Amino acid sequence: MSTTVPGTSAAAGQVPSTVPAVELDNVSVEFPRRTGPVLRKLDLRLEAGEQLIVFGPSGAGKSTLLQLVTGTIPHSVVAQLSGSVRVGGTDTADTGVAALSRCVGVLAQDPSSAVCLPDVEQELALPLENRAVDPEAISGRIDAALRAVNAGGLRLRKTSALSGGEGQRVALAASLIAEPEVLLLDEPTSMLDGEGIASVREAIERAVDQYRPAVVLVEHRMDEYAGRRGLAGLPGRAVVLNGEGEILLDGPTPQVLTEAAAELQARGCWLPLETELQAVFGCPGGLEAETVRNGLKELAAAHPTGASVEGHPHSTDAPVLQAAGLSVGRPQAGRRRRRSSGPAKAGFQEGALLANVDLALRPGEIVALLGANGTGKTSLLLTLAGLLEPAAGQVAGPRPAMVFQNPEHQFVAGTVRGELAYGLAAGSEPVVDRLLRQHRLEHLADQNPFRLSGGEKRRLSVAAMLAHHRPALLADEPCFGLDRRAAIAMMDAFRAAAAAGRAIMFSTHDLRTAATVAHRAVVIAGGSVIADGPVFEVLAQREVLARAGLALPALLEWVLETFETPHRMRAVLSGLDAFVPLDGEGSRP
Repeated sequence: MSTTVPGTSAAAGQVPSTVPAVELDNVSVEFPRRTGPVLRKLDLRLEAGEQLIVFGPSGAGKSTLLQLVTGTIPHSVVAQLSGSVRVGGTDTADTGVAALSRCVGVLAQDPSSAVCLPDVEQELALPLENRAVDPEAISGRIDAALRAVNAGGLRLRKTSALSGGEGQRVALAASLIAEPEVLLLDEPTSMLDGEGIASVREAIERAVDQYRPAVVLVEHRMDEYAGRRGLAGLPGRAVVLNGEGEILLDGPTPQVLTEAAAELQARGCWLPLETELQAVFGCPGGLEAETVRNGLKELAAAHPTGASVEGHPHSTDAPVLQAAGLSVGRPQAGRRRRRSSGPAKAGFQEGALLANVDLALRPGEIVALLGANGTGKTSLLLTLAGLLEPAAGQVAGPRPAMVFQNPEHQFVAGTVRGELAYGLAAGSEPVVDRLLRQHRLEHLADQNPFRLSGGEKRRLSVAAMLAHHRPALLADEPCFGLDRRAAIAMMDAFRAAAAAGRAIMFSTHDLRTAATVAHRAVVIAGGSVIADGPVFEVLAQREVLARAGLALPALLEWVLETFETPHRMRAVLSGLDAFVPLDGEGSRP
């Protein structure tokens, strides 16, 4: 009996309408050395052309669900699978990952993990060549796919030279270019600036209109993804996974978010602003509702901020890390890395990402590094950390701790507990135990770090660096992949570290998080620092945001327009965070 290969059906390669695009029947998944299933008895049916958003707390099994559809589980990832998963009517247990890839397009949580060729052009040509597309048509389709995600200028770039956000755009173009019947998107906007998010949304909408793929979206930045349309800009159907890997809710997105707003917030899920405000104040309508606006004003007047906005206890102390006349380039293989440099090498200055950067980090200070994709945020952090040679200028101060954009790049131990203890002195068990509790990793202490979910890896990478009491901590997109509860707990950990006298600098595209926790904001654009000052003063400069390609979220825009003092602005943001329970696993200063 022959097996139908997904993607070979008639009608322009589309799955017949009578066959579900994706069907899960009583599916459970268990990983070795992990207590209990990650997913439990899931029943799910997705039709051709249907769009689904899946959300839930970190570790709930969202990425595992996508791995089931690609066939990675059970063919590539060691896991025990019960029940059946069918894609286009074909059981994935009987079909290899390569065959399934003919009808399934994937944007993984870590886009770099899917890149296999050195050039962007080659990367996008590969899926077309594998499908025997006419060679004369390939070039035009590459251009069209890159234009769709606003990345036309990246065609001739090396994939190794792409920033995280640029790599995410290229990975999305690669997942769309073959017009798959099922499109899986695991946090497609996590590393993108505002322009990139709009491009992603438009590209997905265009794909749905043109060839009607079934879409499964896992997304934390729902407000940014939805845009000005609010809830109507999200996929029409929502599935919520609880912390035990079960389907908690399944239905029309507005209904699910409206009826279960309080419960979803209590579980630590990211929510669209309108839903979050309903959960807090019990009133629909978002910022347009008078009850909501009055409630926010009460938070501004009554809620403790937890961290000073207009200064910090050590603001006059000598810097613990200082850059002077620093020029920053892209990493290049074979270059010796050092922390300071004399005159720039001939010709190198012209290719620098950033030039003439003067920057000082002082004890107790939290600094948000802001800018569009490809402007050099990661390269600046790597240079400050001594991992990338300066093109010119110098960096002075003790070597800081560094949290990488990809957590796996820093893992060195075989267990979570071992990762936290690595490099610590004997008798450090109480420190490790505290970090396990604080970052919700106790139940994973004996797990291999590489087997964790994306959010769990991120929590571990930050906790491991906080274990070492270096005077400065640099973090590249530390909230990427985290649910809201974990993101708030991490920012609380940053506040505690700053209160103990450490300097912290982190890059982010989340302006709300930056405004909630940072004392200062540094904005880079056009090869230089264009703003450096108190965070609310910087965010109020519309011309700076426009030059940097940054867009204020609706809540932050309202806060800046409504209140005159930074204290009240931050009180609103911190007050809303206080409605997310940390279940005793974290504490706010």
